[in-house]
Amino acid sequence: MIRSLLEQLKHRRLALGLKQSDMMLRVGVSRQQYQRLESKGNPRLDTLELLAKGLNSQLMLIPKEKLAAVRAVLEREAADGEGAEMASPDNKTTRLSDDPWQDLLDDDS
Repeated sequence: MIRSLLEQLKHRRLALGLKQSDMMLRVGVSRQQYQRLESKGNPRLDTLELLAKGLNSQLMLIPKEKLAAVRAVLEREAADGEGAEMASPDNKTTRLSDDPWQDLLDDDS
């Protein structure tokens, strides 16, 4: 299931062990402002970039045709941690932690 961007912000904040009031110190928005953004907001791009930075994250546009591959890498990384391995195009085995995005962003055309 795809979580909305606002749900992802909340999930990331909680994963970092932060309260909504902590965001004031990290990005300069009050608890009330952050609460409004997280619950029903429609933040501007510069606000999203600021929040991402405060949550030690980065905004990224992912082409639809690459979305399944990106999700697979993230899920495999989460499930396997540092021990995950995969075969590279030259049939050498590399650790997923060495290059988790290997060949993912190559142009398919």
